Amino acid sequence: MDTATLTALVTFAFATSITPGPNNMMLFASGVNFGFRRTIPHMLGIGAGFLSLLIGVGLGLGALLATVPILYTGLKIAGGLYLVYIAWKIGSSRTLGEGKASARPMTFLGAAAFQWVNPKAWVMAVTAMAVYVDPNSYVWSVFVIGLVFAAVNVPSVSTWAGFGSVLREWLSVPVRLKWFNITMAVLLVASLWPMLR
Repeated sequence: MDTATLTALVTFAFATSITPGPNNMMLFASGVNFGFRRTIPHMLGIGAGFLSLLIGVGLGLGALLATVPILYTGLKIAGGLYLVYIAWKIGSSRTLGEGKASARPMTFLGAAAFQWVNPKAWVMAVTAMAVYVDPNSYVWSVFVIGLVFAAVNVPSVSTWAGFGSVLREWLSVPVRLKWFNITMAVLLVASLWPMLR
């Protein structure tokens, strides 16, 4: 992969990782509700899950979905329903999670598995593999794309959890937290619109 292509790939990875989407909305809400440290498994799960999705798409899953569109439609519907469920959980939360058993952030495995039904993650993975793979060294370039995203994605998404944790004290007032969580739930559902069309 030449320098110009690598630079473009890094830019694409950063732009798609840092912009609002389901993962970043959930991390922002988790940062507020649970703090940065308790959100780390969620962040790492996003990175690992997206890396596995990228590699899967690059090694043939993307072609399978292109030839059987009903599978892709099913994934989008499953992802949308799961996001609505997550939005409901966020929107109905009224207290900051301070180690209570009933209040837990998303786990590493939960966040990793979510990437496989996250519509934005699929769009990112399919686009990256369609644009940046070098046909002359296909498998190598698939893994390079995966490594670039692994290096860029986790630091990018972690900024959202960081922003959330900074607001944690201000949002410790119950009425503020209530409206923040409702707003984040609405934004999470709204983030589906461009991806489900």
